[in-house]
Amino acid sequence: MADDTPMRLIQITPKGGRTDGFNLVTERVVAVNPEAKQVEVELLAYDGKTVVLDVAEEALGDLQKIKPGDGATIRVVEEGGKRIAKSFRIRPKDPNVAKADAMLLDLKDPHWLNRKYAAEVLGELQDPRAVGPLVEALTDEVGDVRQRAYEALIKIGAPSVPALIPLLVSEEDELRQAATEMLRKIGKPAVEPLARALTDADDRLKTRILKVLDRMGYKPKVQSDETTGLPRLT
Repeated sequence: MADDTPMRLIQITPKGGRTDGFNLVTERVVAVNPEAKQVEVELLAYDGKTVVLDVAEEALGDLQKIKPGDGATIRVVEEGGKRIAKSFRIRPKDPNVAKADAMLLDLKDPHWLNRKYAAEVLGELQDPRAVGPLVEALTDEVGDVRQRAYEALIKIGAPSVPALIPLLVSEEDELRQAATEMLRKIGKPAVEPLARALTDADDRLKTRILKVLDRMGYKPKVQSDETTGLPRLT
């Protein structure tokens, strides 16, 4: 029969425990369950380990304000073998992360001016999470939005490269040309990912990649590098 006793938190209370509780600093809130009066959190220094905490009545108001993804400092006591959250303090997000979150939403806004502004800001923030949405924005119905997405992906640089390589064989001429120019403008950070892509590319994509590398001034030799298995670039 499985032992239902909750696992004790490791090395976060002094020996012998404390009757007044302790502060538990979380990496992020994983799940919130107001009905069960519980919250699951990922611990800051425990390699992704999560724990489920019961929430005291006096903290249920705070629980309503917390969302999955938030960071929090939680005042915890252990009573009757259970971990009880007595209060929560939500840690403010990095302002740039919060701004990027808002811009990622605005990139889907019905008004094209908001989409245009969002793409521009995401490029300035250089948040890698924006790569996928910005690649989608390359097909926006409004040219100004497409242009801002193009510029933003170049500013983000190396994290954009894996998502741009497949566009080299797009059926859309505009996308193929845009991908070629973006990779060329990203420059040196794009070289290694392009060389790696050669190893698994079909003939059509391989031809496109080689053309991009050639325009950037790199000419892969026929033989592969013996240590990496990748084409040597000269």
